[in-house]
Amino acid sequence: MFMTGCLEAQRWSCAWWRQPSPWPSAQTGANDLQTLADRLAQQSICASLARRFPKVTIIGEEDLPSEEVSEDLIESGQSEEILQKTCPVELSGITEEELVVWVDPLDGTKEYTEASQLLLTDAKDSPQLLSKAFWLLDNVTVLIGIAHAGRAIAGVINQPFFNYQLGPGAHLGRTLWGMPGLGAFGFQLQEAPGDRRVVTTTRSHSNKVVTDCVEAMEPHQVVRVGGAGNKIIQLIEGRATAYVFASPGCKKWDTCAPEAILHAVGGKLTDMHNRPYRYHADVKHMNSTGVLATLRHHEDYASRVPASVLQALKCD
Repeated sequence: MFMTGCLEAQRWSCAWWRQPSPWPSAQTGANDLQTLADRLAQQSICASLARRFPKVTIIGEEDLPSEEVSEDLIESGQSEEILQKTCPVELSGITEEELVVWVDPLDGTKEYTEASQLLLTDAKDSPQLLSKAFWLLDNVTVLIGIAHAGRAIAGVINQPFFNYQLGPGAHLGRTLWGMPGLGAFGFQLQEAPGDRRVVTTTRSHSNKVVTDCVEAMEPHQVVRVGGAGNKIIQLIEGRATAYVFASPGCKKWDTCAPEAILHAVGGKLTDMHNRPYRYHADVKHMNSTGVLATLRHHEDYASRVPASVLQALKCD
C-alpha cells in the first residue's frame, strides 16, 4: 500500500509540467523556474505521502518551511498496477514508523536549468538547439526512495520529460519503479555488450579525482550525463556498464531510489571503497565516499579503483 502511494505521489508532482504551454518565459527566468520546480514537486510528494502515511519519516532535498500545501498538489489516488503485486514476505510486516523516504524532487537540476535557458532563446526556431534542449530534459528525473533498517527497499524514478520531443498528443513522461524481491517495472531491462566497458559519469561536476577514476576503469567509451537517476537508467537500459563518480557530490536522496531499482534487477551500488550506503533517518546526507554502481561485474570495477582515489575519498 505504501509503495502505491509513492508511485502516485511522484506522478502528481510532475503534473504541472504537463500544462499545455510548459515553456519558460522571459519573465519567469530559468533559475526561478528551477526553484519553482523543486519546491512544487517536493511539496506535492511530501504532503501527499504525509497525509496518507503520517508516521513515515520523509526527508527531502529542499529545506522547505512548514506551511499549508494547496489541495491541488495533493494526490489521493492509488496505483492498481502495484496493488496487483504481492509484497515480498520479508517486507510484509513492516510498519509505517519503520520507514524512511528520501525525496529528490528534481534530479538533474543543471540540465533542467540549461534546457530552460535554451527555451528562453530562439530554440523553438532552431532544430539544433531544440534537439539539445530535449536531450537535456531527458536527464531530469524525480526520485523517491524507501528505506527500512538503513537499506534501500523500494524506489521510483520518474522521467517527466520522456517523449517530450514528440510534441502535442504524445504520451509524456514515464515511471520506473522496483523493489528487490518483487522486480522492476516501467522499462525493458537491457545489458550493454559484455565485452565492452562503458562508463557513465558526471557531465558537470568533474575534477582530477573523478577523471583519474574513470580512466582507471579503462573504458571503451565514456557517457557523460546529468542526474544520478539518469545514470542508473543508462545501466538498466544497456547504454553503460558502470556508473563511476569518485566525488562527495551526491546525497542519499540521489541514490536511495536508484539503488533499490538496480538491486531489483541484480545490480549493485556502493561507495568507491565497495561499501554499501545506509539510509537511516539520522544518517549523514552526503555520500562522501563517491558512488560506484553496476548491473554486472561490480567486483571487477571496484578492484580497478586507484589507491590515490581511495585515499582522496577516505572512509568516515
